[in-house]
Amino acid sequence: MTGPSEGTPEGTPGESHDAAHDAAHDAAHDAAHDAAHAHAAGRVPRIPGPRPAGDDLEPPEPVPAPPPPPHRVLKSLLGAWALAACSAEETRAVEDHLTECAPCAEEALRLRDAVGLLHPEETLDLKPLLRSRVLEDCLGRRPARIPVPAWAGPYDTETARLDALLRDFGEAEWDTPVRLKWFQEERRRTRRTTVSGVIGHLLTVDGLVATALGLDDPLGPHAPPGGPEGRTEHFWSSDARPGTGAVRDPWREQGHTLVRTVSFAGRGAAELTVDYGPFALPLADAFLERAFECWVHASDIAEAVDYPYGPPSGPHLHRMIDLAARLLPTALAGRRRSGLAAPPRGLVAAGAPGRTLHLEIEGAGGGSWDIALDSPAAKPSREHTVAEVALDGIEFCQLAAGHISPQDAAVGQTGDREAIRDVLFAAASLSRL
Repeated sequence: MTGPSEGTPEGTPGESHDAAHDAAHDAAHDAAHDAAHAHAAGRVPRIPGPRPAGDDLEPPEPVPAPPPPPHRVLKSLLGAWALAACSAEETRAVEDHLTECAPCAEEALRLRDAVGLLHPEETLDLKPLLRSRVLEDCLGRRPARIPVPAWAGPYDTETARLDALLRDFGEAEWDTPVRLKWFQEERRRTRRTTVSGVIGHLLTVDGLVATALGLDDPLGPHAPPGGPEGRTEHFWSSDARPGTGAVRDPWREQGHTLVRTVSFAGRGAAELTVDYGPFALPLADAFLERAFECWVHASDIAEAVDYPYGPPSGPHLHRMIDLAARLLPTALAGRRRSGLAAPPRGLVAAGAPGRTLHLEIEGAGGGSWDIALDSPAAKPSREHTVAEVALDGIEFCQLAAGHISPQDAAVGQTGDREAIRDVLFAAASLSRL
């Protein structure tokens, strides 16, 4: 082993620590001395002092906004802006530009109008009012020499709408099962048939109107006596009836003939009476009744084939609701004779005011009607109103068609509960096969 080199003093650990401490103290003293001299000489020390508080700093200079895009760029964005396809920054730039550039503003308006013509995909059904608007515009330019009576307009429209639904049916659609619904003897009734069977039903019942006008009966000379139900059952059971879609042509041709005949007949035709067997209606009311049933069964067909089908136009719907409201006193009296409604509380002379129910129909085609409660010959009177009922127009029609029961109808009602019940059941009793 070798020892320490010669000439190197060997000391104790305590002595080495004291020497290091003295050296550090001398270095710190020298640094402080140099800093004092530097400060006195005006020099910046190498170690900066503490910074001032943030709140004492001067605000930064504002960054200037970028210049707007050139005119050609903004003009190229007008199409995207009209379609609302620009970013927020582009939209802001375009709209700022439109306040300053008249040509671009005019172009933007034209593009926005053009975008308004772009519609999403819709059903192939024509809108209910489209046919009426086209006819009104055509007749405004050249009035018809032989106009269709106003009371025949709903029938003309509803048969055309149903025919448009049937036009594209194939063999499978014509055989689609359809369930007909009506209200009879205090409960709902149903009958299963097909699309072809429904059109045959409409054909045979329209035949009652045809015979009243002196036209051929679609059932031929051996048509059974009676009302719509017997005629329909005879047609369905006949071996000579048209098959599947073949029934559409005679039904449509008969409808055209009915409208054409009453148009040429003039005002005198409205005074004719159509015999339905259990009851009769003036020709004008019979046309409204046929329009109503055409719409109801068209909805049944559309539901069976899962296709959307809208209600009639407001004016036509109003005429149908008005017919049902006018038939309510007679229907109520018939139920009373059968023991299905409460007896009258006070008979009055014909034309004298009696107990009244106020019927308010809301929505398109709506209005208000006063219904005589005790006798069809009594005069409705607001002073003698004992009950009020409010119903949506479409729901009232569904009730009158027997598609909903009186208990299920969403009715706003106040007053005599018995009178309200009798009128709602009378409305449902207007339906039939």
